[in-house]
Amino acid sequence: MSNEKATFGAGCFWGVELRFRQLPGVLDAAVGYMGGTLDQPRYEDVCTGTTMHAEVVQVEFDPTQISFEALVEFFWVNHDPTQHNRQGPDVGTQYRSVIFYHDDEQHTIAEASKRAWDASGKLPAPIATTLEPAGTFWRAEEYHQRYLERRGLGGCSIQGST
Repeated sequence: MSNEKATFGAGCFWGVELRFRQLPGVLDAAVGYMGGTLDQPRYEDVCTGTTMHAEVVQVEFDPTQISFEALVEFFWVNHDPTQHNRQGPDVGTQYRSVIFYHDDEQHTIAEASKRAWDASGKLPAPIATTLEPAGTFWRAEEYHQRYLERRGLGGCSIQGST
C-alpha cells in the first residue's frame, strides 16, 4: 500500500501543521493554500481574503499506520469546527474550516464523520466545516514551513494552543 495525502484547513496553518506532524504514521506535513482562484498565490495574496484560498496543511501519511478516519477525528478535536470563516482571532475565508478530500472514499469518510460529530451533542453549535474536492496544493513560502517548530513555540490560535 502506498502513502496517501489528506488536506485540512483549520485556521492558522502553523499550529495545525505542528500537531499533525506529531502523529505516528504521519510522514510529512506541509503548509500551503488550496481552494482559491489565483494560480501560485503568495501569503500576501491569501491574506487579502479575496483569492478564496484557505490556509491548509497537506499531510502525507502511511495508511498502514494511521487511517484517514483517525486524521479526520484528530482534525475535529484540534480546532473549533463550528466557527464560520474564522478560528479564534483570525478572521476571513482563508481561516475557514475545511476538509479537502482527494477521492470518493475520503469524501464518504469525512461526510459520515461530520454527520456523527454534528449529531453527537459534543459541540456548542452546528459544524461549519465545508467538504471540498482537493485542487492544486500551492506550497506556502519556505519561511512558513515548520514555523512554530523552528521557533520552539507550541501553537497559535487553535483550540488547546498557547
